[in-house]
Amino acid sequence: MDFRLEFSTEARNILANLQEVDPKKYKKVLKTLGLMSSNLRHPSLHTHKYDSLSGPNSEEVFEAYVENRTPGAFRVFWYYGPSQGAITIIAITPHP
Repeated sequence: MDFRLEFSTEARNILANLQEVDPKKYKKVLKTLGLMSSNLRHPSLHTHKYDSLSGPNSEEVFEAYVENRTPGAFRVFWYYGPSQGAITIIAITPHP
């Protein structure tokens, strides 16, 4: 199933800043977002529920890997919604 990606203001700002600050990491994030939109179960995403966060309306939040086995590896945090066929990216950040 294909998903439409929506971005929180914070996630949109982080992505724009990353493009200027670290173009290599930006490309990795774009690749991850592309995989997320077409196949959330892709093995390289290592998608799983993230229990320490919840969405603005108590949605379950999930984590997808941008990098693995890298110090400060980036992750994408997201939840399903707000509408059918959409996922909302709430953060793009180094692993907490």
